[in-house]
Amino acid sequence: MRLIVARCSVEYQGRLGARLAPAVRLVLLKADGSIAVHSDAKAYKPLNWMNPPCTIVHTNDLITASTPKGETLVIELHEVFADVDHVLGNDPGLEKDGDESELQKLLAAQVNALRGDLVLVKREYPTDIGPIDLLCTDGEGRTIVVEIKRVGEIAGVEQLIRYQERLDRDSRFAPTIGMFVAQRFKPQARVFAESRGIECVEIDLARLRGDVDDLTLF
Repeated sequence: MRLIVARCSVEYQGRLGARLAPAVRLVLLKADGSIAVHSDAKAYKPLNWMNPPCTIVHTNDLITASTPKGETLVIELHEVFADVDHVLGNDPGLEKDGDESELQKLLAAQVNALRGDLVLVKREYPTDIGPIDLLCTDGEGRTIVVEIKRVGEIAGVEQLIRYQERLDRDSRFAPTIGMFVAQRFKPQARVFAESRGIECVEIDLARLRGDVDDLTLF
Protein backbone atom coordinates (compact mmCIF):
# COMPACT_ATOMS: atom_id res chain seq x y z
CA MET A 1 0.00 0.00 0.00
CA ARG A 2 1.23 3.48 -0.86
CA LEU A 3 0.18 6.43 1.28
CA ILE A 4 0.63 9.97 0.02
CA VAL A 5 -0.20 13.01 2.12
CA ALA A 6 -0.24 16.01 -0.17
CA ARG A 7 -1.90 19.25 -1.07
CA CYS A 8 -3.72 18.13 -4.18
CA SER A 9 -6.60 18.78 -6.53
CA VAL A 10 -8.71 16.04 -8.06
CA GLU A 11 -10.78 15.78 -11.21
CA TYR A 12 -13.05 12.91 -12.21
CA GLN A 13 -14.52 12.40 -15.68
CA GLY A 14 -16.97 9.64 -16.45
CA ARG A 15 -20.74 9.42 -16.24
CA LEU A 16 -20.50 12.92 -14.77
CA GLY A 17 -17.77 15.38 -13.89
CA ALA A 18 -16.56 16.10 -10.36
CA ARG A 19 -13.75 18.25 -8.98
CA LEU A 20 -12.02 18.77 -5.66
CA ALA A 21 -10.28 22.12 -5.14
CA PRO A 22 -6.73 22.11 -3.77
CA ALA A 23 -6.47 20.97 -0.14
CA VAL A 24 -4.38 18.66 2.01
CA ARG A 25 -5.59 15.07 1.59
CA LEU A 26 -4.54 11.44 1.93
CA VAL A 27 -4.21 9.40 -1.26
CA LEU A 28 -4.28 5.60 -0.88
CA LEU A 29 -3.01 3.36 -3.67
CA LYS A 30 -3.62 -0.29 -2.78
CA ALA A 31 -2.08 -3.46 -4.14
CA ASP A 32 -5.48 -4.56 -5.45
CA GLY A 33 -5.35 -1.71 -7.98
CA SER A 34 -7.78 0.63 -6.22
CA ILE A 35 -7.16 4.30 -5.45
CA ALA A 36 -8.96 6.52 -2.94
CA VAL A 37 -8.74 10.15 -1.85
CA HIS A 38 -9.53 10.91 1.80
CA SER A 39 -9.92 14.09 3.82
CA ASP A 40 -9.51 14.44 7.58
CA ALA A 41 -13.29 14.17 7.92
CA LYS A 42 -16.17 12.11 6.48
CA ALA A 43 -15.09 9.14 8.65
CA TYR A 44 -14.10 6.14 6.50
CA LYS A 45 -15.72 7.33 3.27
CA PRO A 46 -13.38 8.64 0.56
CA LEU A 47 -14.08 11.90 -1.26
CA ASN A 48 -13.37 10.17 -4.55
CA TRP A 49 -12.12 6.76 -5.56
CA MET A 50 -11.74 4.25 -8.36
CA ASN A 51 -12.07 0.50 -8.04
CA PRO A 52 -10.18 -2.11 -10.08
CA PRO A 53 -9.86 -2.97 -12.84
CA CYS A 54 -8.15 0.31 -13.58
CA THR A 55 -4.76 1.46 -14.83
CA ILE A 56 -2.80 3.84 -12.60
CA VAL A 57 0.01 5.96 -14.02
CA HIS A 58 2.18 8.30 -11.94
CA THR A 59 4.07 10.90 -13.98
CA ASN A 60 5.73 13.96 -12.47
CA ASP A 61 3.10 15.54 -10.24
CA LEU A 62 0.09 13.70 -11.71
CA ILE A 63 -1.53 10.42 -10.74
CA THR A 64 -3.97 9.24 -13.39
CA ALA A 65 -6.31 6.29 -12.96
CA SER A 66 -8.40 5.10 -15.91
CA THR A 67 -10.88 2.27 -16.44
CA PRO A 68 -11.77 0.25 -19.55
CA LYS A 69 -15.10 2.14 -19.57
CA GLY A 70 -13.35 5.44 -20.19
CA GLU A 71 -13.55 6.86 -16.67
CA THR A 72 -10.57 8.87 -15.46
CA LEU A 73 -9.47 10.16 -12.08
CA VAL A 74 -6.65 12.70 -12.19
CA ILE A 75 -4.89 13.76 -8.99
CA GLU A 76 -2.54 16.72 -9.24
CA LEU A 77 0.01 16.83 -6.41
CA HIS A 78 0.87 20.45 -5.62
CA GLU A 79 2.93 19.80 -2.49
CA VAL A 80 3.85 16.38 -1.07
CA PHE A 81 4.31 16.09 2.71
CA ALA A 82 4.71 12.30 2.96
CA ASP A 83 5.03 9.43 0.49
CA VAL A 84 5.35 6.00 2.09
CA ASP A 85 5.10 2.40 0.86
CA HIS A 86 4.09 -0.48 3.13
CA VAL A 87 3.67 -4.16 2.25
CA LEU A 88 0.72 -5.38 4.33
CA GLY A 89 0.69 -9.01 3.16
CA ASN A 90 -2.29 -11.35 3.16
CA ASP A 91 -5.16 -10.50 5.47
CA PRO A 92 -6.91 -13.37 7.33
CA GLY A 93 -10.27 -11.63 6.99
CA LEU A 94 -12.88 -10.48 9.46
CA GLU A 95 -14.10 -12.97 12.04
CA LYS A 96 -17.57 -12.04 13.25
CA ASP A 97 -18.34 -12.56 16.89
CA GLY A 98 -21.77 -13.98 17.57
CA ASP A 99 -23.13 -14.06 14.03
CA GLU A 100 -26.38 -15.84 13.24
CA SER A 101 -24.62 -19.04 12.14
CA GLU A 102 -22.84 -19.35 15.49
CA LEU A 103 -26.04 -18.62 17.42
CA GLN A 104 -27.87 -21.25 15.40
CA LYS A 105 -25.21 -23.91 16.08
CA LEU A 106 -25.10 -23.15 19.80
CA LEU A 107 -28.88 -23.23 20.16
CA ALA A 108 -29.23 -26.42 18.12
CA ALA A 109 -26.93 -28.09 20.64
CA GLN A 110 -28.87 -26.76 23.63
CA VAL A 111 -32.48 -25.97 22.70
CA ASN A 112 -33.38 -26.24 26.38
CA ALA A 113 -31.84 -22.78 26.73
CA LEU A 114 -34.91 -21.51 24.87
CA ARG A 115 -37.43 -23.54 26.84
CA GLY A 116 -37.00 -26.58 29.02
CA ASP A 117 -39.42 -28.86 27.13
CA LEU A 118 -38.09 -28.31 23.61
CA VAL A 119 -36.68 -31.13 21.48
CA LEU A 120 -34.81 -30.40 18.25
CA VAL A 121 -36.28 -32.02 15.13
CA LYS A 122 -33.87 -30.52 12.59
CA ARG A 123 -31.58 -27.58 12.14
CA GLU A 124 -32.12 -25.65 8.87
CA TYR A 125 -35.29 -27.52 8.04
CA PRO A 126 -35.86 -27.02 4.27
CA THR A 127 -38.93 -25.30 2.83
CA ASP A 128 -39.62 -23.99 -0.67
CA ILE A 129 -38.93 -20.42 0.55
CA GLY A 130 -35.73 -21.19 2.46
CA PRO A 131 -34.51 -23.14 5.49
CA ILE A 132 -36.05 -22.76 8.94
CA ASP A 133 -33.30 -22.13 11.50
CA LEU A 134 -34.58 -24.66 14.05
CA LEU A 135 -37.61 -26.92 13.88
CA CYS A 136 -38.55 -28.25 17.32
CA THR A 137 -41.37 -29.88 19.22
CA ASP A 138 -42.46 -29.04 22.77
CA GLY A 139 -43.67 -31.19 25.65
CA GLU A 140 -47.18 -31.25 24.21
CA GLY A 141 -46.00 -32.43 20.80
CA ARG A 142 -46.62 -29.09 19.11
CA THR A 143 -44.37 -27.87 16.28
CA ILE A 144 -42.19 -24.88 17.22
CA VAL A 145 -40.71 -22.84 14.37
CA VAL A 146 -37.63 -20.96 15.57
CA GLU A 147 -36.14 -17.98 13.74
CA ILE A 148 -32.77 -16.69 15.02
CA LYS A 149 -31.33 -13.20 14.52
CA ARG A 150 -28.60 -11.17 16.16
CA VAL A 151 -31.00 -8.24 16.33
CA GLY A 152 -34.74 -8.87 16.29
CA GLU A 153 -36.39 -6.59 13.74
CA ILE A 154 -39.77 -6.52 11.98
CA ALA A 155 -38.28 -8.17 8.86
CA GLY A 156 -37.34 -11.19 10.98
CA VAL A 157 -40.87 -11.48 12.34
CA GLU A 158 -42.29 -11.37 8.82
CA GLN A 159 -39.83 -14.09 7.74
CA LEU A 160 -40.91 -16.31 10.62
CA ILE A 161 -44.59 -15.79 9.78
CA ARG A 162 -43.94 -16.89 6.18
CA TYR A 163 -42.27 -20.09 7.41
CA GLN A 164 -45.20 -20.80 9.72
CA GLU A 165 -47.69 -20.26 6.91
CA ARG A 166 -45.78 -22.79 4.78
CA LEU A 167 -45.71 -25.48 7.49
CA ASP A 168 -49.32 -24.86 8.51
CA ARG A 169 -50.33 -26.22 5.10
CA ASP A 170 -49.00 -29.61 6.21
CA SER A 171 -51.21 -31.51 8.67
CA ARG A 172 -48.11 -33.10 10.24
CA PHE A 173 -47.06 -29.72 11.62
CA ALA A 174 -50.19 -27.55 11.85
CA PRO A 175 -50.85 -25.53 13.84
CA THR A 176 -47.32 -24.27 14.37
CA ILE A 177 -46.07 -21.96 17.10
CA GLY A 178 -43.51 -19.28 16.31
CA MET A 179 -40.51 -18.44 18.46
CA PHE A 180 -38.36 -15.43 17.60
CA VAL A 181 -34.88 -15.55 19.16
CA ALA A 182 -32.34 -12.72 19.27
CA GLN A 183 -29.63 -11.16 21.39
CA ARG A 184 -31.74 -8.01 21.52
CA PHE A 185 -35.06 -6.87 20.07
CA LYS A 186 -36.25 -3.64 18.50
CA PRO A 187 -39.34 -2.58 20.49
CA GLN A 188 -41.54 -2.46 17.37
CA ALA A 189 -40.50 -5.99 16.41
CA ARG A 190 -41.39 -7.36 19.84
CA VAL A 191 -44.82 -5.71 19.75
CA PHE A 192 -45.48 -7.01 16.23
CA ALA A 193 -44.34 -10.54 17.10
CA GLU A 194 -46.44 -10.74 20.25
CA SER A 195 -49.48 -9.43 18.36
CA ARG A 196 -49.14 -12.49 16.10
CA GLY A 197 -48.79 -14.91 19.01
CA ILE A 198 -45.03 -15.29 18.53
CA GLU A 199 -42.89 -15.76 21.63
CA CYS A 200 -39.78 -13.54 21.80
CA VAL A 201 -36.77 -15.04 23.57
CA GLU A 202 -33.72 -12.91 24.32
CA ILE A 203 -30.50 -14.90 24.63
CA ASP A 204 -27.10 -14.22 26.18
CA LEU A 205 -24.28 -15.31 23.87
CA ALA A 206 -21.75 -15.56 26.71
CA ARG A 207 -24.00 -17.97 28.61
CA LEU A 208 -24.58 -20.09 25.51
CA ARG A 209 -20.83 -20.36 25.05
CA GLY A 210 -20.37 -21.28 28.70
CA ASP A 211 -18.29 -18.18 29.38
CA VAL A 212 -20.43 -17.18 32.38
CA ASP A 213 -20.33 -19.01 35.68
CA ASP A 214 -23.74 -18.82 37.34
CA LEU A 215 -22.39 -20.13 40.66
CA THR A 216 -21.92 -17.49 43.33
CA LEU A 217 -20.44 -17.76 46.78
CA PHE A 218 -22.32 -16.12 49.67
